[in-house]
Amino acid sequence: MTTRSDRFMSAAARAAKRAKQWAIVAAREADRLLQEARREAQSADRRRRRKQMLLRAGRVLRTAGRAALVAAVAAGIAAVRAERSPRKLPKGRRR
Repeated sequence: MTTRSDRFMSAAARAAKRAKQWAIVAAREADRLLQEARREAQSADRRRRRKQMLLRAGRVLRTAGRAALVAAVAAGIAAVRAERSPRKLPKGRRR
């Protein structure tokens, strides 16, 4: 027959084993949650960088569009001037 202290030690060992198993489960769950949080943070960072890149691209395209518009206006003005005035030939040349 086992003594009271043997039963107590056996129960304490079982409780310790069960506590260890639950600690392992909790550690796995915490690790999974940490990985998920890290993945979400990286995803948010990627979204933020993609948005900034699109904003920069939009600014570049707007600037390029303005430059193209200015070039078109300048070309139109030059074409009108060329139509209005006859071309001047260098000295010594005739038509």
